[in-house]
Amino acid sequence: MIPHFSRLLELWRLAAHHRLDTLIPEEDLPAKARPLVQFIKLHPAAWTSRASKDPLRLKHALEEMGPLFVKLGQLLSTRRDLIPPELLAQLVQLQDRVSPFATDIARQQVEKSLNARIETLFARFDDAPLAAASIAQVHTAALHDGREVIVKIVRPVIRPQIIKDFEILNWLGHWLEARVEAARAVHLVQVISDYRQVILNELDLSLEAANTMQMRHNFMGSSMMYVPEVYTATKDVMVAERISGVPVSDLETFERLGMDRAMLGEKGLTIFFTQVFRDNFFHADMHPGNVFVETLNPQNPRFIALDCAIVGELSKSDQMTVARLLLAVMNNNFEQLIQIVHQAGWIPAGTDQNTLAREMRRTVGPMISKPMDQLDFAGILIQVMDIARRHHLDIPPQLMLLLKTLVHVEGLGRDLYPQLDIWKLAKPILTEWVKQNVNPMTSLKELGQQIPDMLMGATDLPALLIDSLHNLRQQGAWQDRQWRELQQMRLDMQQTRRRDWIAASGFLALLVTATQLPWPVAVIFLVLAGFVVLWRLIA
Repeated sequence: MIPHFSRLLELWRLAAHHRLDTLIPEEDLPAKARPLVQFIKLHPAAWTSRASKDPLRLKHALEEMGPLFVKLGQLLSTRRDLIPPELLAQLVQLQDRVSPFATDIARQQVEKSLNARIETLFARFDDAPLAAASIAQVHTAALHDGREVIVKIVRPVIRPQIIKDFEILNWLGHWLEARVEAARAVHLVQVISDYRQVILNELDLSLEAANTMQMRHNFMGSSMMYVPEVYTATKDVMVAERISGVPVSDLETFERLGMDRAMLGEKGLTIFFTQVFRDNFFHADMHPGNVFVETLNPQNPRFIALDCAIVGELSKSDQMTVARLLLAVMNNNFEQLIQIVHQAGWIPAGTDQNTLAREMRRTVGPMISKPMDQLDFAGILIQVMDIARRHHLDIPPQLMLLLKTLVHVEGLGRDLYPQLDIWKLAKPILTEWVKQNVNPMTSLKELGQQIPDMLMGATDLPALLIDSLHNLRQQGAWQDRQWRELQQMRLDMQQTRRRDWIAASGFLALLVTATQLPWPVAVIFLVLAGFVVLWRLIA
């Protein structure tokens, strides 16, 4: 049964009311998308709506649909290569200019969460929000010691709607996995479940504060990136250092200040690979509203990381697999790529690995020889997923958040400096990281660090040995008891089969005899046969 059917009807109504069917001419749409456009037109809200004249109808529609749809708009806002300029201008506003909620509600929430009056907490609290996004909005303020801060406040009562929308997505994921092989290959239901937890975590600003402090520690003293300090945080409110900078998409300011955009692009990619491989703690929501650039020193600017609510981590084995895969692609060695994927356990038995390598070479190979401004990274990912579907590859769900982040990074890099050679920059970083992690001396050093724990655990060995022997003895007694019970069951079954055979033989004999006798006697024989069956049933 479809969950929250009324919510689906509401989404249909909003799409019709805002005339989303008129955003792109129908002849420019893919054939598979045209039935959806026709479906939107069927709703009565489309018949009387005048929203087709609203220049911001896409932005307004996504805002009314809720936080998940705003998140989708933020992701699409980084894809200037895919989205028409007039629609992109609306999506960009979703990065930090979502419609705000009332200031008096914001004040009440701050006072309730921090358990003090606004006047006690701040020397100044600005009523007009600095920014408003899908999950929270930000106000500027000043502490009594003169420090300028931002106050981030979670939007009220959005959690139930997010949970409801994810229940619909979960149903859709199960429906697709049952019918579409590509959905099963990427573990769509698990991806939806993981992303649900990510978004629900984003509602807890104390978790964002912890992520921010961890990332600040990782880049303390860095010339590449600055992470603001967090002063206090609760589940609903976070107070942090106010920074000075401009969004990474503000190319006009970069030109005016004479910033080297190529150098800035290289720094951005270096930060990304550093987060993924050195720290194993990467910012996974890198749209322009969350990535700023300092303007105080235009000759050597730093990135500023904001909104660290969504972060990603990989296991050590997944880290190594991703690094080796990227190096294999950079070296144009697709046979090695398939070997790595096979070692990771992603390829099922019986797969034609030579055919798989040829398809990967044809699809991914062109990435190596093209600059970023000619790459369609999202399109290539779709092709790779299609190959995974055809060959039944089993892609771990934990890598999907990294792929989403790569799409963000590519979109930012394409805007900042389209000619950036991502592969030339990434190769030495990845090569050095792999060398360090497969270095025998490093492995010995890690083993040496574990020796104290191993020695401390050695004191428990006698007790563990006694427990193991005791468990083995109990297991042996249990197995002996199980064997005797099985033997008894076998004897019971043999006796049952013997009685069934005797009863069936007797019943057939009575029936045969009854057919040879006059009918009154036959009735007596049949009654006797009934007694035989009854006796067998209750025996």
